[in-house]
Amino acid sequence: MWQRSVCVGLLALVLGYLCVLGPELPPAALRQLSASLLGTLRRARSLEARTVAAWQAAIVRPARGWARVAVGVNACVDVVLSGVKLLEALGLEPSDGKNHAVLNSRQDLREAFAHFMERGAAAERFFSDAEAFQDIARTASEHPAAQLYVGGNAALIGQKLATNPDLKILLCGPVGPKLHELLDDNVVVPPESMQERDEFHLILEYQAGEQWGRVRAPAANRFIFSHDLSNGALNMLEVFVSSLDEFQPDLVVLSGLHMMEGQSKEMRHRRLMEAVSSISDIPTDIPIHLELASMTDQDFMSNIMHQQVFPLVNSIGLNEQELLFLTQSASGPHASLASWSGIPDVGVVSDILFWILKEHGKAAERASDLTRIHFHTLAYHILATVDGHWGNQAAAVAAGARAAGTQACATDTIDTTKVFLKAPLEFVTSHTEAPAKISLNPDKPVVHWHREGISFHFTPVLVCKDPVRTVGLGDAISAEGLLYSEVY
Repeated sequence: MWQRSVCVGLLALVLGYLCVLGPELPPAALRQLSASLLGTLRRARSLEARTVAAWQAAIVRPARGWARVAVGVNACVDVVLSGVKLLEALGLEPSDGKNHAVLNSRQDLREAFAHFMERGAAAERFFSDAEAFQDIARTASEHPAAQLYVGGNAALIGQKLATNPDLKILLCGPVGPKLHELLDDNVVVPPESMQERDEFHLILEYQAGEQWGRVRAPAANRFIFSHDLSNGALNMLEVFVSSLDEFQPDLVVLSGLHMMEGQSKEMRHRRLMEAVSSISDIPTDIPIHLELASMTDQDFMSNIMHQQVFPLVNSIGLNEQELLFLTQSASGPHASLASWSGIPDVGVVSDILFWILKEHGKAAERASDLTRIHFHTLAYHILATVDGHWGNQAAAVAAGARAAGTQACATDTIDTTKVFLKAPLEFVTSHTEAPAKISLNPDKPVVHWHREGISFHFTPVLVCKDPVRTVGLGDAISAEGLLYSEVY
C-alpha cells in the first residue's frame, strides 16, 4: 500500500513539473507525456477504487422506472443473538450434540445447537411445540443482547425498495405488531395482512473458537429455528393477489415458495396448485419477479420449474446453491456437479443460466414469460436476459454488486479499505460451446457477452473483509437490481 502512495506522490510532482515546463515543450510531446503519466496514475489506484469509480459512471437510472411495487408473501421478525447466551437464559446446561430433523422440545434444541456448533455448520429447523416456542421466542426477543430485524425474503425486499422515496411499496405477509413497527413508513400493509402475533425466526449465532461446555466452534455460523405456520402454508397469497386491483402496481415481487417444504407432500402439491392459480390471476401486463431461496426437495423444485411457476414469472433471483440445486433437480447442464469448489466457475454458471432461459424461457413455440435471471454469488453477479425485453441491465448488475458491498460492511457507500476484489480476473464464458475468454478490467468492470438471443452482463463484487450484516443480503441485491431495471 505504501509503495502505491509513494508512486502517486511522485507522479503528482512530475505532472506539476510538466506544467511549469509546459511552454518549453512541444505540444505533442506534452500531450503524450501527460497521457502516459495519467494512465500510470490511474493504474496506481487500487483495483477496488477503480471498480467503484467505474460503477459510479455505469449506474444510471432507467428511462422509465417503477412507481408502485407490490411484494409478498413471506414475512417475519428475525431475532438475532448469541446462541450460548439464549441457552443460558433458558437455563439449559451444555450437552453432547445430536441432530434432530424437527425440534420437539428444549432438550432437542440444546442437542441440535451443540451438534451444529461443534461442526461450525449452518442449519435451520422447525420447532413443533407452539406454546414452548412462544416461551423461547419471548425470552429471546426480550434478551438485552438481542437484535430484532425485519425478516422473510418478501419483507426484506420491500424494506430495501422502500428506502427509495419515489417508490410506493405494498407488502403482504403475516405482519404482526413488532414487524409492523420495524417496517419503513413507506411500506403499506393491507389490514387483511395484519395478525395479532408475530412470526419469530430465532437466529442463534456463534463465533469461531467460541466454547459451550465441551463444544468448541471451528468457524462462525448460525442456527435458525421457528414455529412458522403462516409462511409455511403461504396463508397470505390470496390476500396478496386480491389487493393488487386496488394498489395497481407496475411490478410484483413474489417470494416464499420454499417455505412450503415443511408441509406434507399432499398438502404441498395442493397448495402449489392453488398458488399457481392465484399467480395466474395477476394481469399479464404486470411483470413478476420470483425470488428463490434454499430448498432440499428435488421433486418440488422440478414442479416449480417445469410446469408450475417458472412460465408465469418474468424474472428470477437466485444464488449459487439454488442454481446448482435447480439444474440437479431438472437434469440440466453440469447436473453431475455435486457442489461448488470455491468460487463458482463463471462458464458453468453461464451454461446453466443459458439452459434455463433457452429451455424454459420465453419463446415463440412456448407459453412462458420468463426473460430475466439475476444470479448472485459472493464474488460476482450475472444478469442473463432474453433480448428485447429488458433494458439498463449493465446499471442493474452494477447496482446489485454495489449493494452487496455496502450492506455487508454496513456503510452508506463502499469504503475501498474495507473490501477486496475476489472475482476471477480471467474466465471463460462457457464449457458446452466454443467459449470466449475474458480478462476483467477494473476500469470497465461490467462485462457483456451474447449467446443465441440471450445477453449476459457480468460484474465482480467487492467482498467485505469483516462483514457486519449478511442476513438478507441476497434479497437486498435482487431488490437493487430490480430498482435499476427497465422492462420493455
